[in-house]
Amino acid sequence: MPLILEVCIDSIESALAAVEVGADRLELCSNLGLGGGTTPSLGLLKAIRKAAPAVPIMVMIRPRTGDFVYTDAEFDVMIEDIRCFKENDVQGVVFGVLTPGGDVDVARTQRLVLEALPLQVCFHRAFDMTRDARKAWHQLSGIDGLTRILTSGQGTSATSANSLDVLKDLLDLAKYQDTRIEILPGSGINSSTIGALCQALLPHGLREVHMSGGYWTDGASIWRRDGMGMGIGGASEWGIWRTRAGAIRAVKDAIDSLKEA
Repeated sequence: MPLILEVCIDSIESALAAVEVGADRLELCSNLGLGGGTTPSLGLLKAIRKAAPAVPIMVMIRPRTGDFVYTDAEFDVMIEDIRCFKENDVQGVVFGVLTPGGDVDVARTQRLVLEALPLQVCFHRAFDMTRDARKAWHQLSGIDGLTRILTSGQGTSATSANSLDVLKDLLDLAKYQDTRIEILPGSGINSSTIGALCQALLPHGLREVHMSGGYWTDGASIWRRDGMGMGIGGASEWGIWRTRAGAIRAVKDAIDSLKEA
């Protein structure tokens, strides 16, 4: 079974670049380069759907950057966003909700899953902020309707030795407990690391991987007022986050070579 390559993007330009070089699925966000992404606009979804009608799209449901402990008002926004995107031809939604103590907020996660069904549902890298990966896995595996978990193996990169050990454990848990939840490794995946990651995880049932291939490129503004900005700071103040097609193509080619081996 060929590996699925999911690419997270936050613009029409990045979406087209990723699809052109072989992305199998998109995770659609806003503000990807700033805090890991937030809920995108409906207009962006419609533009991508029009330009690339065949590609499956998972939509991020995250009302703000920061932690994953939400107020009642923020949670209501998440519910409304799911309802909105559910009516607009998406494959699924992506979210993560935690308790203040660092566990999965099971009740709220179940509520969001029920709202999203029959769409696919991914619990995103809020998983990596939980106190204990195994406990979080068991909490999520008891929620009917959850499709996958996006995780770096609770490390800064999914390709580090410690992260790979956690990912192996999670893949084994998913396989031996006969759940339908896929483990989707993400973070630090590129052409230099995809080979080792696949070598380590394919024997444990790896079916899909996640990457961005993103980078900051300078914006088109020639005139820039000194000392003025929009509160971001650093190189990103005038920069634009884009997906590098070559980075996606290189990983896709590496995946395709596995099928031929």
